[in-house]
Amino acid sequence: MEIPVGQLSSQALEGIIEEFITREGTEYGLVEKPLQLKIAEVMAQIEAGKVVIRYDTASQSCSLFLKE
Repeated sequence: MEIPVGQLSSQALEGIIEEFITREGTEYGLVEKPLQLKIAEVMAQIEAGKVVIRYDTASQSCSLFLKE
């Protein structure tokens, strides 16, 4: 189920993004970026409509996906 970003508080949205960014095994390239910069970049992609948040009822977790 897709979660409309407008229904989330700013703290909840940032928490979802931070959890996604800090998952073990996530690769962001050769240059290490500060966490706040990564959060801002993902937030910009969400605001541009390129990334959506989906909730999986089976695993009871949220994740980010490129918009189809």
